[in-house]
Amino acid sequence: MARTPAPRPSASPALDARVALLRQAAHAAPRLEGVLLYGSWTTGEADAYSDIEAYLFLGDGHAGTFDGPGFLRALGPLALAHTNQFGVFAVVFDDDLMRGEFHFEEAGAGIAAVEGWQGMVHLPDPDAAVLLDRTGRLAEAAARLTAPLAPEPVESAAHLTGELANWTLMLAHLLARREDARAHHLLHTTVAPLQLKLCRLLRGSTDHWLTPSRAAEQDLPAADLARYTATTAPLEAAALRAAARASGQWSRELAAEAHGRWGTPVPEALHARIAVLLDRD
Repeated sequence: MARTPAPRPSASPALDARVALLRQAAHAAPRLEGVLLYGSWTTGEADAYSDIEAYLFLGDGHAGTFDGPGFLRALGPLALAHTNQFGVFAVVFDDDLMRGEFHFEEAGAGIAAVEGWQGMVHLPDPDAAVLLDRTGRLAEAAARLTAPLAPEPVESAAHLTGELANWTLMLAHLLARREDARAHHLLHTTVAPLQLKLCRLLRGSTDHWLTPSRAAEQDLPAADLARYTATTAPLEAAALRAAARASGQWSRELAAEAHGRWGTPVPEALHARIAVLLDRD
């Protein structure tokens, strides 16, 4: 089924041009059954630094033999092409250093799984996101992804409260063991995203739920950004421990606020014991 290009220029002419090239190349590749974009271009948030991200669904039996790098060279010369840690084919285009992530999957199971992305992928305009659909199956599945991401607040708040207590205790143990590099990593890559999620839930700002730091400067109040900033630190012993204490306190306050709004449980006794650990030098 032919797809008519959607007239939706973004803030990135280079990305618009590359999307057009992908559409053209896909229609010229008979082994491709469907192509679905995702990411910032599909949500209207693309800018000059955005990536191009797509699922390419191949006719069953062709996924193992399709020349992905060769196909992608139709979009521009490649400075890098490799399979990343998540099993996704990642490239860097040589002409403008635009990154790209491409999933090559068999159409049968791959397209059938798309409607199961509800709650994880938001496509405000599925017609723009579907660049190729030879059977109509992909457009039907993508049409189910129009609802904004909206996590259920009570269950999500309870889960995040528990996660924060668990990982903050591990943070305290790492600091006590003087594994500062590991503690630094845990604080910034595990604890902080959970805090930002709970903060977003409380502020009713969940559009960037899956990447809670995205556009935080625009999405969250200045007071919350200040609390987040206080949880960050260089890898220096005193600064790291001060940030860990600030982080533990912010987690407790977020959990208490969630309890006041939704009645979610708060492990107050555990919080107090973790605070004692964090107060140690």
